[in-house]
Amino acid sequence: MTDFDAIFKAYDVRGTVPDQFDADGARAIGGAFARFIAAKGEAAIVVGRDMRPDGEEFVAAFGDGALQHGIDVIDVGLCATDMMYYASGSIGVPGAVFTASHNPAGYNGIKMCMARAAPIGSDTGLEEIKRMAIAGPDPTGSSGTRSSREILDGYVSHVRSFVDLDALQPLKVVVDTANGMGGLVVPAVFDGLPFHLDHLFPELDGTFPNHPADPIQPENQKDLMERVLAGGADIGLAFDGDADRVFLVDESASPVSGSLTTAMVARSILKNEPGATVIHNLICSKAVPEVIAECGGVAVRTRVGHSFIKQVMAETGAVFGGEHSGHYYFRENYRADSGLIAALVVLEALSRHPAGLADLVSNLDRYAASGEINTTVDDAAGVIETVAEAFAGADQDRLDGLTVDFGDWWFNLRPSNTEPLLRLNLEAASPEEVDARVAEVRSHFAA
Repeated sequence: MTDFDAIFKAYDVRGTVPDQFDADGARAIGGAFARFIAAKGEAAIVVGRDMRPDGEEFVAAFGDGALQHGIDVIDVGLCATDMMYYASGSIGVPGAVFTASHNPAGYNGIKMCMARAAPIGSDTGLEEIKRMAIAGPDPTGSSGTRSSREILDGYVSHVRSFVDLDALQPLKVVVDTANGMGGLVVPAVFDGLPFHLDHLFPELDGTFPNHPADPIQPENQKDLMERVLAGGADIGLAFDGDADRVFLVDESASPVSGSLTTAMVARSILKNEPGATVIHNLICSKAVPEVIAECGGVAVRTRVGHSFIKQVMAETGAVFGGEHSGHYYFRENYRADSGLIAALVVLEALSRHPAGLADLVSNLDRYAASGEINTTVDDAAGVIETVAEAFAGADQDRLDGLTVDFGDWWFNLRPSNTEPLLRLNLEAASPEEVDARVAEVRSHFAA
C-alpha cells in the first residue's frame, strides 16, 4: 500500500515503487487532485510521464481517479517536466507529470501544478491533496472524458522563441541526457539549428544503465567532461532525469556553477529588457545580484524552492529567476523553470562571444564557494540558534534558515524539510578562506 506520509514532500510526491508508492496510490492521488482543482472551478487536467517503467500504469491509474470525480483528462504522453508546464500554460488547465526527477531507478513520483503552471506546494494544496487521498474517493456520479494530445511541436516552437535563431553559430555541443527525458526534447529542439550535436545516452531508459540522471553530483558529469575534451567541444550540457534542470561545463571541461549560469542568463536577458527585475535565491553567489545591478536590473532575493521563486516572480513581474541548483525560471514560460530554454539562451550568448565560454563567464566568477554541505544533527533548530549567537556581531536574517553576512564572507544554514540535516552554504574570497570559515561555523554544531 502507498505510504502517503512518506511520499508527500514539500513540493511534490516521490517514493520507491512499490513499497512506498503503487498504482492504487496513484489512483487515490488522481482522485484527490481532481477534487482539489474542481473546488477551484477547474474541469480538466493534463497528465504526462517520464521514461520510468511503471509510468504508463501510474498515469492510467491517476487518470482513472480523476475521471471518476468528473474531471476530463488530457494525456500528453512521454514528456519532460517543462513540457507539462508548457501544456498547462498553453491549454490553461492544471497539470501533473509522473517523474522522480534525478532519483535513481526504483523511484517514481508526481509534480503537480495549477492552471498556467502555477505552483502547488505543501502550504498551497499538497497537504490538502494528501488528506483527500488518504480519506479515499468521493465520486461525483458523472465521469470525465479521456483524450490525448501531441504537444512536442508546440513546445519546440515555444522554447525556440526565447532566442534569436539567426544569431546562432555552428558550435560544437556535447549533451548528456543520462537516458532521461532530455533524450526526447533535446533532439527535437536542436533539429535544424546550426549546432554540431554530440548526444550521450539519448535512449529513454528509466533503469539508467549508464549513470544516474543527477548532474549536480560531479561524478555524473565525468562522461560529459571527457567527451568535451576529446571532441574539442565549445560547451557541454548535462540534463537531469526529467530535463527541467541543466548544468554546464566549458570548453576545458570545467564546471560552470548554477550561480554563474544565473548571472550569465540574467545578463543576456537584461540586454533585451533593461531595468527588469531578476530573482535569485539566497544561496546564490553574491556575484549574481552584483551582475544584475551592473546590467541595470533590479535583483530580488528569495527563499530556496520553486514555489517561492514563482510567487515572488508573480508579485514583482520579474523576467527571470535562477537557483544555484540548476533551475531557471522565465516569465514568458509561465514563470516555470526550463533547462532547455536556459541552455538556448547560453548558446545564443556563446554564439555572440567567439572567445569561448570560459572567457564569457570569467568576469562573473568572483568568489569561492563551499557548495552545499550537509551535516546530520540531533536538533537542527537548536544548532541554528547556537550559531546565530556565536556570530551575533554580523548582519543576520531569517528569510530561509539563518544567513550571516560579514561583507567579505557569508553563509546560510538551513534545516532539511525531511531529514535531521543542516545544509551549509558559504562563500568567501578564496578556497583557503572557505575551508577555514566552514570549519569555524561547523565548530559550533556540537556546542
